Amino acid sequence: MDRRHALYNWFRRNPFKVDCAAAAVLVLILGPVYAFADRPPLALLSAGLLVPLAWRRTRPVAAAAVVVFICLVQWALAVQPVAGQIAVPLIIYAVAAYGPVWASRSVLVLGLVGAVMLTTRYYGGGVNSGIQDLTVGATYTVLIWMLVLVSWTLGDLTRVRRLQLQALEDRNRRLEIEQQQERQLAAADERSHIAREMHDIVAHSLAVIITQADGARYAAAAKPELATQALATIAGTGRNSLAEMRRLLGVLRSDEQSGTRPLPGLPDLDDLFLGFRAAGLTMSFEQGGVPSGPPGGSRRRLPPGAELTAYRVIQEALTNVIKHAGPRARASVKLQWEGRGLRIDVHDDGRGAAADPGPGGGNGLRGMAERIALYDGSLDAGPASGGGFRVSAFIPYTES
Repeated sequence: MDRRHALYNWFRRNPFKVDCAAAAVLVLILGPVYAFADRPPLALLSAGLLVPLAWRRTRPVAAAAVVVFICLVQWALAVQPVAGQIAVPLIIYAVAAYGPVWASRSVLVLGLVGAVMLTTRYYGGGVNSGIQDLTVGATYTVLIWMLVLVSWTLGDLTRVRRLQLQALEDRNRRLEIEQQQERQLAAADERSHIAREMHDIVAHSLAVIITQADGARYAAAAKPELATQALATIAGTGRNSLAEMRRLLGVLRSDEQSGTRPLPGLPDLDDLFLGFRAAGLTMSFEQGGVPSGPPGGSRRRLPPGAELTAYRVIQEALTNVIKHAGPRARASVKLQWEGRGLRIDVHDDGRGAAADPGPGGGNGLRGMAERIALYDGSLDAGPASGGGFRVSAFIPYTES
């Protein structure tokens, strides 16, 4: 089966070679008929009609032009029909199947007109023709018309089928290209997701670790117990970050997915705030409203994954407070469940983040904006009117 399939594919890929071989076989079979009968001119005429079949599929219009020219010369010189005339219906089929539409229609008209010219020249139809000659001529004309119409119809059906197959192949190619683009976009989105998660985890952890390390270094001589407490906070932060990274990487491995813990969400905010307070940040937390719809209506909730986004936004905003707001900055976090969604406000009273974060900076704010945009939300971050820096985000509900 594979061998036949390979042979079929070779025939499809090499139409010129196949047609050359077929034309050569016809010339070798039909040419000697006249050569052995001591009529070489008819053998050459027959070969001249058969040779253009070699490019009947690659150059059908040119092949048809050669055959039509030879037939006109033959008709003008009143040379009798030869065996090579079999090329005429084959050329009509080829032009109808592989040539342009105008050539297909033209060759049909030429074939029908040529049938009348042929029967008029060779089978009666002159001024002195009798009823019998006219009947024979009309019969031959109808038979040749039928041959022309059958050849053209088969060729046109072949054209339609070929165009349908080409359309299917083009559609399959487009689908493959679209699928490849979708895979590339999915891979890029996954890389972006991993980069955001890693940034949030590492930036938060390093900010806490650096703050505690500096505090431990200054307190080591005067208050060793504070240094010990700072080192314990560093160790705890490192362990928590390592656990979060393992959870993140575990989600990406389907064979171990069942053994991973869920990524953090809003219920884990207390632990997050505890870590920031241990790092020396003075902060307050306030929550208002409830995520419920109107009485008797559908319950409202955040879209899947949006709780992780809310958690990361708060984490990134507080991390920026530690890094940029100064050593005695105070921060406040407020969650407000509104009628359309959840509003998050993080505000500090320090000197605020730098207006120009420098090369490579701004990834945290950009990452927060990208996260929020995934859920049709909005993010506003900038210096607060009364001093400090403010981050405000909104995530709309989804109905359930």
